[in-house]
Amino acid sequence: MKIIVLVKHVPDAQFDRHITGVGNTTERSESILSELDEYALEAALQLIEARGGEAAGNKVIALSMGPAGAVNAVKKSLQIGATEGVHLTDDALAGSDAAATSLALAAAIRYLNAEAPADLILTGMASTDGETSLVPAQLAERLGFPQVTFAASLELNGGTLTARRDGDSHTDTIEAPLPAVVSVTDQINDPRYPNFKGIMAAKKKTITTLTLADIGVDPAQVGLSGSWTVVDTAEARPPRTAGTIITDEGDAGIQLVDFLAAQKLL
Repeated sequence: MKIIVLVKHVPDAQFDRHITGVGNTTERSESILSELDEYALEAALQLIEARGGEAAGNKVIALSMGPAGAVNAVKKSLQIGATEGVHLTDDALAGSDAAATSLALAAAIRYLNAEAPADLILTGMASTDGETSLVPAQLAERLGFPQVTFAASLELNGGTLTARRDGDSHTDTIEAPLPAVVSVTDQINDPRYPNFKGIMAAKKKTITTLTLADIGVDPAQVGLSGSWTVVDTAEARPPRTAGTIITDEGDAGIQLVDFLAAQKLL
């Protein structure tokens, strides 16, 4: 079994986000592997481990698209347990929106499928920077694969996958033939952490670097020029103003109720 997992290098949520450069793109100097992609990676690892792991010829390929620093998302994936990594990087990709991103990733997956087709493409439910959840569906359309989004559980039986999608008041069970594109939620599993053995083993694993020329994509189809959407303007968030201080002189409760009522919170 061959599973490709899409992993993204995103700004660390512990730090403030900043917009920079032409096109008002996100500044990514302090970035990490997207937390939501770790659930997709864990799901892939569990699927191949249930089938004998790498020793039985199964593999998990971590694929990331982004600037030079995005290779760190691939390295982290290898430390967690991915078999090999692929980093799609090209200056022309800068500023790509969801549509341009899905186009480039679809081409990269076709490139990787030339030798041996993947059985499954797994993604997180969203990236923690854009949070659009658009790429999995667009990717499935471009590849001509069935799509299953927001899977809270995932099972494979022969050439068919079965997924559970949890709604607010009901649960859907969905079946689809392989190959398919599946996005998983943060309820599907508990991702593992890299251990010392995994960190050392990752140093011997292969990371393949691809460019747009390698996957046959015209630079005009991606980046700002190939995107369907554009950020016209962006402004820094205004500084937080001082809050209202209530001094208790026996009527603090009344003052608090009056304040909440004035804010239409009661």
